[in-house]
Amino acid sequence: MSYSRPTYRGITQKSTMTRKYFGTDGIRGTVGQPPITPDFVLRLAHAVGRVLRRTESRPTVLIGKDTRISGYMLESALESGFNSAGVDVVLLGPLPTPGVAYLTRAQRASLGVVISASHNPFSDNGIKFFSALGSKLPDAWEQAVESALEEPPVWVDSPNLGKTKRLDDAAGRYIEFCKSTFANDLTLKGLKIVVDGAHGAAYHIAPKVFHELGAEVIAIGCAPDGLNINDQVGATHPEALIAAVKAHKADYGIALDGDADRLQIVDAEGRLFNGDEVLYLMVNERLARGEKVPGAVGTLMTNMAVEVALKAKGVEFVRAKVGDRYVLEELAKRGWLLGGEGSGHLLALDKHTTGDGLISALQVLQACVRGKKTLADLLSDVVLFPQTLINVRLKPGQDWKTSARLAAVTQTVEAELGDTGRLLIRPSGTEPLLRVMVEARDAAQAKSCAERVADTVRL
Repeated sequence: MSYSRPTYRGITQKSTMTRKYFGTDGIRGTVGQPPITPDFVLRLAHAVGRVLRRTESRPTVLIGKDTRISGYMLESALESGFNSAGVDVVLLGPLPTPGVAYLTRAQRASLGVVISASHNPFSDNGIKFFSALGSKLPDAWEQAVESALEEPPVWVDSPNLGKTKRLDDAAGRYIEFCKSTFANDLTLKGLKIVVDGAHGAAYHIAPKVFHELGAEVIAIGCAPDGLNINDQVGATHPEALIAAVKAHKADYGIALDGDADRLQIVDAEGRLFNGDEVLYLMVNERLARGEKVPGAVGTLMTNMAVEVALKAKGVEFVRAKVGDRYVLEELAKRGWLLGGEGSGHLLALDKHTTGDGLISALQVLQACVRGKKTLADLLSDVVLFPQTLINVRLKPGQDWKTSARLAAVTQTVEAELGDTGRLLIRPSGTEPLLRVMVEARDAAQAKSCAERVADTVRL
């Protein structure tokens, strides 16, 4: 199966308007500080509802959330805002972000809403949206919502107020969808798997998915209390998973983040495999089955070893900007299916419209079971290049882009690396830092080259 993006009537596809609230993955911030306050979230839902009603007389939205304590507050604010605009609401309760995307499409809803701050601590939260087809929404839609936020509210009259109900079997439906992406002729019987839910949205779902496919499951990070999401567990803290795999002598370890769209996986030896390696495995597994894979999309940070290995298989590799949103845009533009980031955000658009940690894990396990090989065996063709990353603090007003000295050193380093390494220089999006990354087959060379470039910026 494959999915296409919807079009939006009444919304101009190109706009020069700068977004005030939306970032690369919805709206996110510290709870209690603008914009993550109940009054703003109510206004936001009302504005979204008004945008929806431009093309639908009676829209329906689904709302899911992770396990943060603030989810209760934000959920009720969203519900009120939508109802006030004449929009019906279906509450899903705690559910992974990709689960909300799936159910939005399956339920033929107008929009999916997720209350989550992903891998951030519990004190943060956010709101993100999915289209009726379960895909990320275009910038133009977000800009239309921001324009509506600047307008005074228009409450519908009482007969037209929206209603709210709860979908009691949301988790069960999503569990069945995840299982459907695993080959019918295979089973996980005989495997012991540690599953770390990060005390997040998949705490009641992830263990069941692997158990119902036959595995013996040891669950950790599956006891949320509203305050412990991502706290020393999950994909951002794989040490807990590695320790549990060794302690239980498990075959694999699967760690998700707070909203379960990110994956980290560990083998029986306690070796951690990152998203770059998993992307290669997903491509290679399809090639082994005789499927055509014209290309794959990574990011500027994807390890060069993956690019080299894919090209050796005849698979084109393209780099997008850092962020799964940009990977998805590049895949859509080229009509390809597979992409991802080293952080564990992986996209298999023949399985789902968005990144899904559980489905990505099942793709990995499927490859291992079908090939009767370990992860290390399946990835023997990929030996990650050593990387050196140095963050250089910029002085106020420092214009590194016009530095002739930096340009000269950059040219020298790139010539030295040739086609066996690469140099990446990019500014931080949140701090006055310049990130200098060098990748080479030789670790000493990577370190030396990175330090030479960084020293030039420090002068």
